[in-house]
Amino acid sequence: MPVIGEEIDVVTGRPGLKQVAAVAGVSHMTVSRVLSGHPNIRDSTREKVLKAVDELNYRPNVAARSLVTQRTERIGVLVESGTAFGPSSTLRAIERAARSRGYSVTSVALRDEQDMTPVDAIEHLTGLGIDALCIIAPRSSSVATLRTIEIGVPTLVVKSEDDPTFLTVSVDQQAGTAEAVDHLASLGHRDVLHLSGPLDWLDARSRERAFHVRAKSWGMRERPIVVGDWTPDSGYEFAASLSSVPEFTAMVVANDDMALGVIHGLAERGIRVPRDVSVIGFDDLPSARHMLPPLTTVRQDFDKLGTTVADVIHAHMHGQEIPRRTRIATELVVRESTAPPRA
Repeated sequence: MPVIGEEIDVVTGRPGLKQVAAVAGVSHMTVSRVLSGHPNIRDSTREKVLKAVDELNYRPNVAARSLVTQRTERIGVLVESGTAFGPSSTLRAIERAARSRGYSVTSVALRDEQDMTPVDAIEHLTGLGIDALCIIAPRSSSVATLRTIEIGVPTLVVKSEDDPTFLTVSVDQQAGTAEAVDHLASLGHRDVLHLSGPLDWLDARSRERAFHVRAKSWGMRERPIVVGDWTPDSGYEFAASLSSVPEFTAMVVANDDMALGVIHGLAERGIRVPRDVSVIGFDDLPSARHMLPPLTTVRQDFDKLGTTVADVIHAHMHGQEIPRRTRIATELVVRESTAPPRA
């Protein structure tokens, strides 16, 4: 079998496999196997090769590889909301991980004000000759639509529930929400309100369901869900609508942006965090540690999520055995926005 990219330095002047092999101290065949995702490679060898790839800024000759493999080495990504922190962070992580494996990524971001539908976006991506498709931050309505069409390439959806049609990879939304509730319960809270994201979003629905299950297990007071739209404004509007210190003593907010708005709105009403109301978010934005007070939150490892998505897609395209569902652990980050309930 030809060694893909061995001579591209002659044509383009860029480093080829032989240069990568020399820097890594391995054979050019080993480099080829690493870049092709061969399973029988030692981790230490793989790390040396990938380090050399980064140092040399090596890029494979995609046209030459496509002639041999009959693949474009291109992954298509459909993002339901490219501006939100979680989806955009996931996309960047997938792009980094895919590049390290020799893939290019073409993405389409859907926005509410655009006329493009999920079907339009998928037709656009598949028309570019993608080898696989990834859907980030899907709405339940979009996933239902996808089931009605023939996509034609392996498809992975970033969502936490099992799916009979698609591969799935996600951060463990249920476990992360349970961590948040457990933290508040350990502090003594038994009256906790949940501010959810839009319930057509699968992540928001997973967190909302997990909140109810975990709160019930602690014997917490059952309260109606308040639904936000992921933005700080929706959190602010809810908190600013309170006329006095509420009966509930804590809030689990479905993302950090809304938690920021909540803290702002509470402060305007003279309601102190955490003395009067504890607030816990979800995501661990880079700014979360700088909020006033610094925000307790559930951290999602978007780098690991992106790497796992790329690994699962790569393994599937190479006929390797993989689980249909992969979940990534969250981490509770405790800061100063949570405390025992007021007397």
